[in-house]
Amino acid sequence: MIDVGKSILEPINILSSKSRGLRVFIKRDDLIHTYVSGNKWRKLKYNIEVCISLKKSGILTFGGAFSNHLLATASACNQFGFKSIGIVRGEELDVNSNSTLGKCASLGMKLVFVSREEYKHKNEKVYHELLSLDYPNYHIIEEGGANYYGVIGCQEMMAEIDECIDHVFVAQGTSTTSCGILISLNTNQFLHVIPILKGYKSISEMKSLISKCGIDELLVNNLLTQVEVLDQYHFGGYAKYNSDLINFIDNFYKETNLKLDSVYTGKVMFGMVNELKKTKYDNSSVLFIHTGGIHDV
Repeated sequence: MIDVGKSILEPINILSSKSRGLRVFIKRDDLIHTYVSGNKWRKLKYNIEVCISLKKSGILTFGGAFSNHLLATASACNQFGFKSIGIVRGEELDVNSNSTLGKCASLGMKLVFVSREEYKHKNEKVYHELLSLDYPNYHIIEEGGANYYGVIGCQEMMAEIDECIDHVFVAQGTSTTSCGILISLNTNQFLHVIPILKGYKSISEMKSLISKCGIDELLVNNLLTQVEVLDQYHFGGYAKYNSDLINFIDNFYKETNLKLDSVYTGKVMFGMVNELKKTKYDNSSVLFIHTGGIHDV
């Protein structure tokens, strides 16, 4: 089974943090599961429960050629006895295009390759209705698990931590994880999000997603005052990187024996280390959320 108890909290000493009264911790969500690791299981947990309670045949969701979300969904559905369908961006692709898609297929996921033009409709209600006609009795989940159940699942991260935390750093892709964390924070805690997409409108995306969870606009606006967007660490955009980032990831591994990836967690750790040089973090406790995404397929 998938055990969140494996997500331990580890202290880490960086930037001579002890002399500054700075305590830094890492939430090891990457240890939860080989393929359904990190925030992937958080976002799937209650969606799986919906499938169980409504007796759905399986889950239909969306992703790109190297989507960890597709892989996590395929693995979770395989484990819980559900069928899975992945709508994949790129009609030129097939199951042999890369190891991620191949692993999804081996776990029983039916992959449907669509044009990039069709894929643009992935969040539209009419498109979902059309898909429901072709694949009846499937629970449809937005790309990256960005729905109400995904946000609720991500709320549980902070409840598992028994340390007093002042600042939380996390990667931002669809905003699902950051929204879940934000909703669960105390009023004296701050969330620092690092978008991995260039030009990503963090605040408006978070406001939209939290509003869909039934939280009124005034409370949403109050919550967002606890958010700092650090949008200078995307290294050019999604899945883009340079030698500075790769060298940082390599050196960080040598010093800590902790693996980071160049798409999400490496950029967040790079940004966090740079930000923690500021004196405003002295005498505070900082949490880095390791959202997983590192595995061999």
